[in-house]
Amino acid sequence: DEKTFQLLASGDTTGVFQLESSGMKDLLIRLRPTSFRDIIALVALYRPGPLDSGMHDEFVRRKNGRLPVTYIVPELEPILKDTYGVILYQEQVMKIAGVLADYSMAEADNLRKAMGKKIGEIMAEERQRFLARATGKGVEAAKAEKIFDLIEKFGRYGFNKAHSAAYAMIAYQTAYLKAHFPVEFMAALLTSEMNDTERVVKHIAECRSHGIEILPPDINQSNMSFTAVEGKIRFGLAAVKNVGEGTIESILEVRQEGGAFKSLSDFCRRVNYKKVNRRVIESLIKCGAFDSTGAKRSQMMSVLDKTIELGQRSQRDYINGQFSLFQRGPQRRTFADIPLPEIEEWSESRLLKYEKETLGFFITGHPLAKYEQILRKFADTDTVKLKELSDGNVVRMGGVIRECKLHNDRKGDRMAFVTLEDLGGFAEVTLFSSLYQSVDDIIKKDSAVLVEGRVTRDEKSVKILADSVIPITKAEEVWTTTVHLNLDITNLDRETLQQLYDILQHHRGGCKVYLHLRIPRRTETIIALPDRIKLKAGNALTETVNNFLGYRAVETSCQRQ
Repeated sequence: DEKTFQLLASGDTTGVFQLESSGMKDLLIRLRPTSFRDIIALVALYRPGPLDSGMHDEFVRRKNGRLPVTYIVPELEPILKDTYGVILYQEQVMKIAGVLADYSMAEADNLRKAMGKKIGEIMAEERQRFLARATGKGVEAAKAEKIFDLIEKFGRYGFNKAHSAAYAMIAYQTAYLKAHFPVEFMAALLTSEMNDTERVVKHIAECRSHGIEILPPDINQSNMSFTAVEGKIRFGLAAVKNVGEGTIESILEVRQEGGAFKSLSDFCRRVNYKKVNRRVIESLIKCGAFDSTGAKRSQMMSVLDKTIELGQRSQRDYINGQFSLFQRGPQRRTFADIPLPEIEEWSESRLLKYEKETLGFFITGHPLAKYEQILRKFADTDTVKLKELSDGNVVRMGGVIRECKLHNDRKGDRMAFVTLEDLGGFAEVTLFSSLYQSVDDIIKKDSAVLVEGRVTRDEKSVKILADSVIPITKAEEVWTTTVHLNLDITNLDRETLQQLYDILQHHRGGCKVYLHLRIPRRTETIIALPDRIKLKAGNALTETVNNFLGYRAVETSCQRQ
C-alpha cells in the first residue's frame, strides 16, 4: 500500500508496533522501505548485535545503491537476494551451510546454535568441517574461507526470520491503520493505554502534532473509552480518576434511558447514588465533563453539596411514594435547579491544575504552551527524545516540576530528585547538594524551569544529572550570548539613534551586540559594537526597544553546550 510505505519512509511511526523508537524512526528514514521484506529486515536489524556491528549501515547502503550488491559465489544469490547480500537471518546461515557444504538440517541447526552461543572451540570445528566440504564441492578455498568469515561475523547476530516476519506483519497492519484511519487508530491506542499516564501524554502530543483535536470528557458525549468523532477524539470517561467502570456504566445507562443531562441539577436528580458519590461528581466537574451544560466549573463546585442534597431528596420522595392529589401514582417531584452564583471562572492555572488532578495530564492546555518559543530556542531535547540518548550526552530540557523528593546525602546535605513534565511526558532529574543549595528557592511544585545536565542511563531508566537549573522566564537573561538589533535605516535619524543609545544604557549586561542596518529588500550591513557596549538580554530590553521603534527589532541567540 503506497500510503503505508510513505508513512514508514517518513518515520511517522509513533504508536506503530515495533517501529516507534527514535532509533528505529531514523533507520526507517534512511532505509525508505518499499516492500514487506524490507520491514521484516528492519525488525531483525534493529537489535543490539546488528547495530553494534554496523550491519544496519551496510544493509542501508546496499539497499539504496550506494554499495554494490555482490556475491562471493553465484550459489549465494538466491539465498541472500532479499537482504541485498547481507546474512541477516538464521535460516540463511543454515541454507548456506546446506547448499555449499552439504550440511544436513541437524548439522546446520548445530551450527546456528554454536554461533548464537559464541563457543570458540565448536566454531573452530565447524570452520574446518565447512571448509573441507565446500572445497570438496568445488568452491575455491579462499572463497570458502571468506564465506565462513561472513557467516561468523553476521550469523552470530542472525534473527529467526519467522519471528521477524510475524512482528513485521503486526507492524505493517498498525502502520496501515495509522496511514488510512489516523483518528480511529489514535483513539484505539489511547484506550488501550489509558491507565499509563506517560503513554497517554505521549499519544496526546502525537495527536496534536498531526492536527487531531482531543476533546475533553463530556457527560453527554463521552463513552467508556476514547472515541473518534468527526475527525476528532473524544476523551473516555474511564480515563477520569476516581470514576470506576461500574460508575460509568450506571451513568451511561441513565443517559441512554432519559436522554442528555441538561444541567448538574438534572444529573444529580437522575443518577444512582449507590454507584455515584460526591467524589465522582467533583472529578467530573473538575475535568470539564459538565462544561457542555453551559455552567462554569467554579459555579458548579460552589453549589455541589446543595445540588447533591436536592437530587437525593427528589429520589427519596419518589421511593417513599410521595405524590399530589392530582397524580395517578408516584412520580419524581420536580425541584427547580439550584441557582448558580454570579462568580468568575477559575483562573487558567487552576483549571489546568484540576485537569491534571483528575486526568493525570493536561487536556485543554499546558503550562508550558506559553513558553513554546523559549523551549524551541534554548532546549535541545524533550522527554521523548531523552529516552534514546546515550549515556553522558549533555542536554538542555524544559518542563514543569511535578514532584520533588528531598534526601540527605552521605554528608547530611540536602539533595533533590525531581520529576519534570513537558508536552510529551516525564523525566527524572537529580540535583546533588552542591547545586540544590543554590537553587532550592525555584525547585517548587508547578514551577516551569530549564535544566542543563548530563544523561545517565541504566537498564531500567534514563535520567538527567543536573549541572544548572534556571526559571524558564530567565532563559533570555541567563543563556543568551548575543543580541541583534535589526534597524530599518530608512526611518532612522540622529535623534532616534541617540534615544535608542540612551535606552541601551539602561540595559547594560554581558551579551555581545550586533547592529543590522537594513534597507528593506535591498541591503544589510552588520556592525559588531565594541565590548564596552554589552547588553543584558531579557523581556525588559526586548519590549522597551521594540515599543520605541514600533517594530520587532530585537533578536537574541544562545550558545549551545
